[in-house]
Amino acid sequence: MELPPNLRPDESSPDWMNKGDNAWQLTAATLVALQSMPGLVILYGGMVKQKWAVNSSLMAVYAFAATLICWVGWGYQMSFGDKLVDFWGKPAVALGGDFLMGQAFLGYFPTATMVWFQFGFAGITTVLIGGALLGRMNFGAWVVFVPLWHTLSYTVGAYSVWSPHGWLAKMGVIDFAGGFVIHLSSGVAGFTAAYWVGPRSDEDRKNFKPNNILMMLGGAGLLWMGWTGFNGGAPYASNTVASLAVINTHVCAATSLVTWLLLDISVTGGKPSATGVVNGTITGLVCITPAAGVVQCWAAMLMGLISGSLPWYTLNVLHHKIGFLRHVDDTFAIFHTHAVAGALGGVLTGVLAVPKLSRLFYMVPDWEKYIGLAYAIRTGRTRAGLMQMRNQVVGIVFIVCLNVVVTSLICLLIKMFVPLRMSEEELRIGDAEVHGDVAYALSSSSDHRFENHKVNSMYDVDEEYPSVVSKTPSSSIFEMYKV
Repeated sequence: MELPPNLRPDESSPDWMNKGDNAWQLTAATLVALQSMPGLVILYGGMVKQKWAVNSSLMAVYAFAATLICWVGWGYQMSFGDKLVDFWGKPAVALGGDFLMGQAFLGYFPTATMVWFQFGFAGITTVLIGGALLGRMNFGAWVVFVPLWHTLSYTVGAYSVWSPHGWLAKMGVIDFAGGFVIHLSSGVAGFTAAYWVGPRSDEDRKNFKPNNILMMLGGAGLLWMGWTGFNGGAPYASNTVASLAVINTHVCAATSLVTWLLLDISVTGGKPSATGVVNGTITGLVCITPAAGVVQCWAAMLMGLISGSLPWYTLNVLHHKIGFLRHVDDTFAIFHTHAVAGALGGVLTGVLAVPKLSRLFYMVPDWEKYIGLAYAIRTGRTRAGLMQMRNQVVGIVFIVCLNVVVTSLICLLIKMFVPLRMSEEELRIGDAEVHGDVAYALSSSSDHRFENHKVNSMYDVDEEYPSVVSKTPSSSIFEMYKV
């Protein structure tokens, strides 16, 4: 029987390509990219103090763009290319037409689609690290940090866990869509870098309220809905596993959000806060990521209950009892929302992974080794379940050690040439001193009076309003004219 014209292979649609899979993978990749641009850009810009809105957003924008250049230049091949050692691939470009238009190493779509999809993961990881450093890291140091960390840390974790040749992949570690490679990595790296950069100014640590809560919630919403592509694209096919991963993702996130909110209200006696909603959503999304397509939906709900309560406890209770945690100024609690939640998800995956779902996802001859401890005990394969738990713990320990060591070395190296921390004047003034921009201009008609001047300059004000300047204290000039 002859195929319809739209399904017949041709030079641009070879017989190995599945058009449906390719369309879904490109869509999923773009959803992942939207989590960073504009998702985290908006989230960071709204969640910080007003004087850091521009700096925080620009750190995210730069990290996204710089990572893409590194990714096609050498990062993709170091993560998924030819083997250099058991934990690292050989650096090579991903720019040639023949390479990009050939079939990807997994799935029925071109390598160009795979490069774009996997970049979404690589890009968001570096952006997430920035969430621990906002409000004090020297932008010049950040410019250098991003490509170094991506090259020396991210590619190692990605190759080890996701490449068919990686040592953790061969061992049998289950990381469905990046609980280890992305979230545990970014959480540990962000916390480590925050230690070396130092804390925000005392004033900012005492008062760092969000400058735009609606924008913060909008950014969090983009992050949440973008997770459809994050976990739904992990099977590299438009199939039943992708569908299960998507529904599990949103059920876990919703359960975690409600759990965190109820704990805020009942345990602390506080009011339901927008920040709590954001944190609860993120911990649920992170926790389900390593397990999304290999657990039942009821298990996803259970993971949501745990991810909404345990990270809540580490952030709101344990954090204040452990001196080292209090000492390190992790601006957006990336350690708790990503490192703790990511490790938690990895362990729960080792308990709740369903053998049949693992077989559907991995499609390898030795699929039986991917079994959660709970199912292993029930079927008399306790040893196999314990081995899976061991694998998950080994994966967590490796990612933690990798990021503590590599991130520390990078920060110490950068510190030899560029200050890691902003100057005291920059810390005091914020965006206007660092970038020459402010997030919100309250009076566009008066903007021209302040071009090319230092912060709070009134050189032009006294020319236009000499009588007002002579009678009004300088601190109230800007309030009076809403500048």
